[in-house]
Amino acid sequence: MALSNGRIPSPGPLPPLVRRICGGLLLAVTVALTPAAAAAGFVAAAFATASVPLLAVAGLAAASAVAALLGRAAFGLLGKGGMRATAALTGVLLLGVTALAATTVFHPMPAPAAGPVPSDVRFWNLPTGSRIAYVHAPATGTPRPTPVIFLHGGPGTPAEGIPAGGRELAADGFDVYSYDQVGAGRSTRLSDATGYTVARQVADLDAIRRRLGADRIILVGQSWGGSLAAQYLRAHASHVAKAVFTSPGALWGREYPGSKAGEPWDDLTPAQRTRRDDLESRPRLIAASVLLGVNPRAAHALVGDRELDHWMHEVALLGKDSASCAGAAPTKAHDNPQGFYGNQMTVKDFEQLPDPRPVLRTVHVPSLILRGQCDFIKAEVTQEYRQTLPDSRLVNVQGAGHGIAHARPRLYTALLRAFLSNEPLPAPAS
Repeated sequence: MALSNGRIPSPGPLPPLVRRICGGLLLAVTVALTPAAAAAGFVAAAFATASVPLLAVAGLAAASAVAALLGRAAFGLLGKGGMRATAALTGVLLLGVTALAATTVFHPMPAPAAGPVPSDVRFWNLPTGSRIAYVHAPATGTPRPTPVIFLHGGPGTPAEGIPAGGRELAADGFDVYSYDQVGAGRSTRLSDATGYTVARQVADLDAIRRRLGADRIILVGQSWGGSLAAQYLRAHASHVAKAVFTSPGALWGREYPGSKAGEPWDDLTPAQRTRRDDLESRPRLIAASVLLGVNPRAAHALVGDRELDHWMHEVALLGKDSASCAGAAPTKAHDNPQGFYGNQMTVKDFEQLPDPRPVLRTVHVPSLILRGQCDFIKAEVTQEYRQTLPDSRLVNVQGAGHGIAHARPRLYTALLRAFLSNEPLPAPAS
C-alpha cells in the first residue's frame, strides 16, 4: 500500500459496537475498583494520621476520584458522556462503599462486658504507670526471704488465680505472686498501643520487685513468661535468686520470628479449622491487622481493646487443647481476659531486640528448664536455654505437652519444690 508523504495513516474512530463493549467493560472495572480505591486510600492515610474520621474521608476521596475518572471515560465510550451521568454513578458507588464499610469494617465485633473481679485479686499501681492485677498466696510455716513470682505466657494470655504448685510453695515458706502483665487480664490497657514493649514488661517486673521490698526474687516463667524471665535476667541478674523456665518460648525473638519456634495449631480438627478460618476472616479484624503494620495507633483507634481481647479469647478457647499430648484431659477454661494489642506489639518488639545470649552466658543464676515430651516448641529452642545459661539444668517431662503443670501437676509441683528447696530433683536432669 502506498503511503501519502511517507506518513502512516491514523486509525479511524472505533466502531460503535466496539466502543459500547469497551465502555461496558470499563464501567464494570469502575464498579470493581471503587471499593478497592477506598480501602487503599483508607490504609494510605494511616501513614499520616491515626484519626479514624480522617481515614474514612481519605478512603471516600480515593473512591470518588476513581469513580469519577473511570466513570466519565466509560460513559464517553458509551456515548452518554456528561457530568450528570458521571456524578450519578459516583454518588451511587460512594453510597455502596459507605454501606459496605458500615456493615463490615465499621461494624463492631462481639465485645461482652468483663465478668466480676474475683475476690482474691488485688492491684499494684506501679511508678511505670501500669495498674497491675495480681493474686498472692502468703507464706506459711517457716518464712523464706525470697518471693516467688509466676510469669504467664502469650504475651497477653494470663492465667487465673495462683498457678499449679503455688500453694505448695507457699506452704514451704515462700510468698507466691502471680500477676497479669500490662495489656493482659485485668491489668492496664495502654491508650497508645506502641507502648507495649519488652522493656516496659521488664520495668514493670522490676517495679514489682521493689514494691515487694525484695532484693532478690525467684522467677517461674511459662512459655512467653520464660522469654520474659530471660530478658529480666539479662537486665537485672543480681536481683534473681533462681529461675524456672517452663516450656519457654524463644530466647532470642529475632532468631525465631513468627511461629518458627513452633506451631501450636497443627492438630486442630476440621471443625476447629473451619471455626478458626471464620474468626480470622472477619473484615474488621483484617482491617485492624493491616493498620497494625502501618500505624498501630490507627488500628487501636479503629478497633478497641474489648473487641479484640474477646476475639483473642475465642481463638484461645478454640486451641486450648491443641498443645497437649494426644488423649490428654481437656484444659479448664477461665474468664481472665486475653490482651490482643499487648500480644501483637510485644511480640513485634521482641523480634527486634539485640541478642541476649552474650550477656546471659555470664549470668550465674541457678536455673531449671522444663520441657514436655509433646511440646510444640521445638527442642532446639528449649535446648538453647541449657546451652546459654551456665548454671542450668534441663528436665524432659514425659507425658506432657506445652502445659506441663496441667498434664503432670504432681511431678511439676515436686520439681518446683525440690529445686527451690535445694533438694534432689525427682526426675533425671541433663
